[in-house]
Amino acid sequence: MTDAPPVPQGDYLPATRHGDLITTAGMTPRQAGRLMVTGPVRADAPIGDYRDPVVLACRNALTAARALLAPGEAIAQVLSMTVYIATGPKFTAHSRLADFASAFLREELGAPGRCARAALGVASLPGNAPVEIQLVVAAGRRTS
Repeated sequence: MTDAPPVPQGDYLPATRHGDLITTAGMTPRQAGRLMVTGPVRADAPIGDYRDPVVLACRNALTAARALLAPGEAIAQVLSMTVYIATGPKFTAHSRLADFASAFLREELGAPGRCARAALGVASLPGNAPVEIQLVVAAGRRTS
């Protein structure tokens, strides 16, 4: 059983598809429509404190992408991931935080989960979320 795709918090789709390419909207750490963690990522907090919200945001993006797969299809490759992190100027561990999402994708998808990635610090995110993740994936026929 797959998770239900995240419910948009505005006038947009959780993901769109053109041919074999699926692009997700930016996904925050929401569960059942509720933001599970709020506030910016603090430079003085242990990086591990943010693992769960990063993984949840990434899981939401992957779920939105999977919702557009046709029967018999799977994610053939994650092409790109953008990780937006709400934080201040003293936070410099953007890549370490994004590594939680990269590890999740590899755990879920194996080699097709390895992707190009950008990790960006921003002043704020929707709903005061600490992180937002967007994926671009390629769909393909299931091989097993």
